[in-house]
Amino acid sequence: MTPREHFLRALQRQPVPRPAVGSATSLATADLMDEVGASFPEAHLDAEKMALLAGAGRTLLGYDNVMPLFSVWHESAALGCEVEWGEKHRMPGCRTPLCGSLRDEIRIPRDLLKRPGCAVPLRALALLKRRFGDDAAVVGKVFGPWTLGYHVFGVETFLLATLEEPDAVRRALKTLLEVTVQFGRAQIEAGADALTLADHATRDLCSPKAYEGFLREIHHELKERLRGPIVLHVCGDTSDRIGMIRTTGMDCFHFDSKVPASKARALAGDAIALMGGTSNLAVIRKGAPEIFAADVREKLRHRIEILGPECAVPLDAPWRNLKAFADEARRQPLPV
Repeated sequence: MTPREHFLRALQRQPVPRPAVGSATSLATADLMDEVGASFPEAHLDAEKMALLAGAGRTLLGYDNVMPLFSVWHESAALGCEVEWGEKHRMPGCRTPLCGSLRDEIRIPRDLLKRPGCAVPLRALALLKRRFGDDAAVVGKVFGPWTLGYHVFGVETFLLATLEEPDAVRRALKTLLEVTVQFGRAQIEAGADALTLADHATRDLCSPKAYEGFLREIHHELKERLRGPIVLHVCGDTSDRIGMIRTTGMDCFHFDSKVPASKARALAGDAIALMGGTSNLAVIRKGAPEIFAADVREKLRHRIEILGPECAVPLDAPWRNLKAFADEARRQPLPV
């Protein structure tokens, strides 16, 4: 069975002969950039360098998938947000929100997918598909409308509006949903085997009531319209919403180490595959073999389908630790 098949079968909760290892988010570290000769900010803006850095997830680290969108800002940049693309030791950020009020009209450019924010990762996905074929699952990444709301309006303005102008928030989410759908479908057409749908609806920014009232149906709609295997990624302690997430139809949930594997499995049941849950700080960054082994055993004991980091790996983490984790994950047997 090829690495691509391992990843995609595990994503669908189908039997595999060994543990699948993967990441729905960025595996890029500063020393990995040095190793392959492709660094930020160029790896956000140049398709060849983006594909080279993402491909190291397979060629150097040994993961079963590759994922080339390292930043949260691609579709927002294409919408018109003024993005500062960072540097090797710093992730990108945005200088100012695009709109000042939820009453402002959101204009989706007709050439959205041709603008560099979208066009570069689309070319990188096509390059990765040609280069890896069955040797790695190619995973794209889109951001959901809740996260895009932060980017377009600013976090404080958007969150206050959920309390003061809920109808305006719903209208904005419906508009921004179309950005997610356009970019996601284009990524699948470019060669993505699956998509990460990242939406920063974590507990400190989105209450369970807000998730139920604003987002559950939108996430269900996105699963229906994106027409491919979807991994939903939400950071933080999501134990108060995994029960809702399992009803959205998502194929897989990429969870944070703030939710113990045992609890994540109990809440997800058999309705959805689980991925990640390994702490970037306590496990990946520390890099001790015995810590890797214990973490892998715990995840396998609770039937986590795809082993890997909980979220984007810190830029100062050593890439050799990521490789050692993957080696350990492949070495351990699946529970009978």
